[in-house]
Amino acid sequence: MKKKIFNFSNTYSKLSKNFYEKVNPVPVKNPKLEQYNFDLSTYLNIDPKNISDETGKLIFSGNLIPNGACPIAMAYAGHQFGNFVSKLGDGRAVLIGELTTNNGERFDLQLKGSGRTSFSRQGDGRSPIGPVVREYVVSEALHYLGIKSTRSLAIVSTGENVEREKSIPGGILTRIASSHIRIGTFEYFYYRNDLKSLKELVEYTIQRHFFDVNGKNPYESLLKAVIKSQASLISKWMSIGFIHGVMNTDNTSISGETIDLGPCAFMDHFNPNQVFSYIDHSGRYSYSNQGKVMLWNLSKFAECLLPFINENLDKSREQAIDCLNLFPTYFNKYW
Repeated sequence: MKKKIFNFSNTYSKLSKNFYEKVNPVPVKNPKLEQYNFDLSTYLNIDPKNISDETGKLIFSGNLIPNGACPIAMAYAGHQFGNFVSKLGDGRAVLIGELTTNNGERFDLQLKGSGRTSFSRQGDGRSPIGPVVREYVVSEALHYLGIKSTRSLAIVSTGENVEREKSIPGGILTRIASSHIRIGTFEYFYYRNDLKSLKELVEYTIQRHFFDVNGKNPYESLLKAVIKSQASLISKWMSIGFIHGVMNTDNTSISGETIDLGPCAFMDHFNPNQVFSYIDHSGRYSYSNQGKVMLWNLSKFAECLLPFINENLDKSREQAIDCLNLFPTYFNKYW
């Protein structure tokens, strides 16, 4: 492609090689641009005039890699329904590159449903069109309701079917996020005892999301900042009856954004025990449990920071617990 459509400035791909796999999206047979978010495009400094139906369907399907892109699948782990899985990663998504707005904000541009990567395990790396449309609608709704969320730039139908319980038309979502760093990203290195990479991730996260953390202990300040942002997020979810559905640590963004909108929903009639994931038999991620679960997730994040908060591990635990004890205060304030 001769015309430069995106002004990519990629920083995550400059981290150590064990943070990601370099991989291109898997091309699809007959892509079609079904939806394009012109308002978001303008905010991201993407000239909508450069996105024709023909150009858009190729780029947002992954059939064409634009100039300046550095496609990667990110590595991460996570606690899923309380059980630790040491290697998850982007099994059906590829981060194409990072965009910077006029006011200096940095955003990832990711194709979700773009085919297999080394993290796919037994999956096909694809997505049915239904969940793609749902994430587009819900993420944009949350944004315009004033709740931090990933955004959606485009929907492409693939012209291919994916096999689930039955054969379903496939789709790809172009997702925009302030980053795709998760609590599970920290867990990936912590549980491998790879403290060098873990510290690299901590420093990168501070620089990208929390550059204004201050004080003598930036790691403790980072923990407090993340706790505060998550308390704000959950209180806003609950104020509109939103239920995320699957609040695993790999689905918890470190930036305090709503991410990974799977079996989520807005509750029409109040039911504190309402769930929207058919596999959540115990109600772990029910409406009323969302604050408790987020605190549990934050305890996993705090655990990853223990090696840096204080050289004395016992004192580090005490400081981390003191920080976690702030969550109810923050939550009640925002609530």
